[in-house]
Amino acid sequence: MKKRTRPRAAGRRGRKWSQHVTRTSNALDLEAKVFELRSPVAVAASLKRSALRSKRRKAPAYPSAMSMLNFYINRAGKGLSSSQKRVLERAKSELRRAFGREAGPARGARGRS
Repeated sequence: MKKRTRPRAAGRRGRKWSQHVTRTSNALDLEAKVFELRSPVAVAASLKRSALRSKRRKAPAYPSAMSMLNFYINRAGKGLSSSQKRVLERAKSELRRAFGREAGPARGARGRS
């Protein structure tokens, strides 16, 4: 029995859907090349600025900024160098700090004994 496979998306459009989402979504109006910055503090500061200024976001500023950062990290995949991935992962902590959301107890972790 032959295995059925789905036809691949034709052309460049099928391969770059995440780039289209980054540019056109209602998440944030991003500054140019924000994810190419070499400093986690600079990435976090740029995302915070974008989140606070953006008129296109649906959610509050902090969740919008964090979701865009996570989206980029997850979608960049194999094309992201290990050093840049490290910068972006550290930018998450800096973003929490910038919005005054220091890491505390995990969600749902209440003082049950």
